[in-house]
Amino acid sequence: MSPQPEITVAAPATSAPAGGSSRWSVRRILTENQWVVLLLVTVVIAVATGTSNPRLWSSANLSSLFQQISVLGLVATGATILIVSGNFDISVDSYIGLAACVMPMLINRGWAPLPAVLVGIAVCVACSTFNGVASIVFKAPSFIISLATLGMFLGISLELTGGVIQNAFGRFTMLTDAKIGILPLIFIITLVGYVVAGIMLARTKLGRRVYAIGNNPEVAFRAGINVNRNKIFFFALNGVLVGVAAWILLARVGGGLPSTGSGLAMQGIGAAVIGGVPITGGKGSIIGTFFGVLLLGVIANALNILNVSPYAQQIAQGALILFAVAISALRIRFGSTR
Repeated sequence: MSPQPEITVAAPATSAPAGGSSRWSVRRILTENQWVVLLLVTVVIAVATGTSNPRLWSSANLSSLFQQISVLGLVATGATILIVSGNFDISVDSYIGLAACVMPMLINRGWAPLPAVLVGIAVCVACSTFNGVASIVFKAPSFIISLATLGMFLGISLELTGGVIQNAFGRFTMLTDAKIGILPLIFIITLVGYVVAGIMLARTKLGRRVYAIGNNPEVAFRAGINVNRNKIFFFALNGVLVGVAAWILLARVGGGLPSTGSGLAMQGIGAAVIGGVPITGGKGSIIGTFFGVLLLGVIANALNILNVSPYAQQIAQGALILFAVAISALRIRFGSTR
């Protein structure tokens, strides 16, 4: 059965109840523009920490903060596209580690850095795309498929390296040292990823398909959208973003291990959820994810500056995700009362 010609349906306009415009405007800010809340919370934390320790505002610390959130930003952007489309990929950690091992292995065998990096990105695209294809072929949730491939990709990395670090120290110093003002080049690369993904989701037919498939794949199919083909493309796009993140991470740490990137998948999903992307899919924005990543980075940076135990970062991140889930519940509740 082939999909019908694609149909564009305009969403019905909604209006706030008469006499309660101020109340409804506050609700909209809290439930529809979660990034505004995140921005306010980030500013409050930054001002409070900066008042206690002015080192927060130093150019060196701000530059370090932007470097720290660069990798997570790209991973979270890819996670946003997948979650909005109704999919998950929790194997990101393992193929970041695989790519971070493959790139220095090739360089140490005489490859030029650029071809090695392209191969590393291709590895991530192949792994992510495999998850999407397997989910379609086996008609299984992508979460379950990626849970299985998490161990597979990690095992491939261990088999290739024997668990030994693959050295790439000094190979990408131009990438890690370059700055424009206080903005590191790697953060600017991440900003480009945010902008491209944001425009794609908000302004293109492909972006509308992401939301349509995430809302209801059956309805999207009936409207003429090739759900399976688009799903594979979403996973491939996630692989590109994760591949660039793996390159930046390798440049920062100077070597690759199978465990390189451990925890990034959950952090990326957490940042997207904090930014207002519901785990049910169909909604969300890149600007929300940006502020979710920024908030996580500012909290981690503030805790470091205030000499708080690093374990507190885990507690803070979990509390933030719970907060984001509460906001999502409010969005659904208030949205249903309109």
